[in-house]
Amino acid sequence: MTATFSAWSIRRYGAPDRLAPVQRPMPSPGPTEILIRIRASAVTRADGMMRAGQPCFARAFLGLRRPRKDLSGTGLSGEVIAVGAQVRRFAVGDAVFGEAGLNFGANASHICLDEAGVLMHKPAALSHEDAAVMCDGPLTSLNFLQNVAGLAPGERVLILGGSGSLGSAAVQIAAAMGAHVTATCSARNAGLVASLGAESVIDYTTQDPLAAPERYDVIYDTLGVTTFCKARHSLTQRGRYVCPVLSLGLLAAMLRTAAVGQRKARFSATGLLKPEILRPMLAKLIEMSTAGKLEPVIERIYPLDDLIAAHLHMETGHKRGNIVVV
Repeated sequence: MTATFSAWSIRRYGAPDRLAPVQRPMPSPGPTEILIRIRASAVTRADGMMRAGQPCFARAFLGLRRPRKDLSGTGLSGEVIAVGAQVRRFAVGDAVFGEAGLNFGANASHICLDEAGVLMHKPAALSHEDAAVMCDGPLTSLNFLQNVAGLAPGERVLILGGSGSLGSAAVQIAAAMGAHVTATCSARNAGLVASLGAESVIDYTTQDPLAAPERYDVIYDTLGVTTFCKARHSLTQRGRYVCPVLSLGLLAAMLRTAAVGQRKARFSATGLLKPEILRPMLAKLIEMSTAGKLEPVIERIYPLDDLIAAHLHMETGHKRGNIVVV
């Protein structure tokens, strides 16, 4: 009997119920590949956008009518159970974490990935659940705060969406970088966000953070809830508005501010950066985690069989931190 592995397929773009469980033949690792038994994987907003085929212009890369790579999931953690003949970075039995990238397929029981990809040895102190989400909120937020915004110690940063996967990581990372952190969230999450390192917490349901007189060196809009034009007056003279949710409006603002003015709008497709750039950032996140400066916030853990329920909860827009399937 041919060995198989469990996964979830996206046969057509749409709502969470378009996800379908499938059994696929167990892959054999190529010369530079490793076969991983997945112990935990993330369910992210980016995964939901890929499943829905949104924004529509992304279909030029994903597939026009259906995903070219039809399996769901990007972030994962597990252990190596087989290696190719030329593999040098990993050995059978190693605990690893990372992301599948545009190959997708992390919401599964097994996956085959090239050792040169975004893969790291998992520290023993980091659980599989925590490691599985490292390539979402923590990695994206480190890239945006450190590289895109160039946040410096002593600067003031406003994090819009402080209790989500990106925001909860960003609050901790910005605080560890020595910045003065203000973050927005609902009243029920205010205690959590303050405990992560925010000096000031704004309840966005009762107060517009951009209507206050405060000025910020960096505004990190984790959810794309505003625009550069609306946020501009809340920036200092050389302030930076950064957002991981690309839109035509953000693209226009980036082009305009690149040529004119001192206040800037900036974006980065973190997941498309080369592994050689992302792996050192993951190493820094491991250091922060080991030092007790970063702890992923996980709200719910679902069995892999309940991936649709995990996607439905993710799409409510009210999750705290991260969602994981095991």
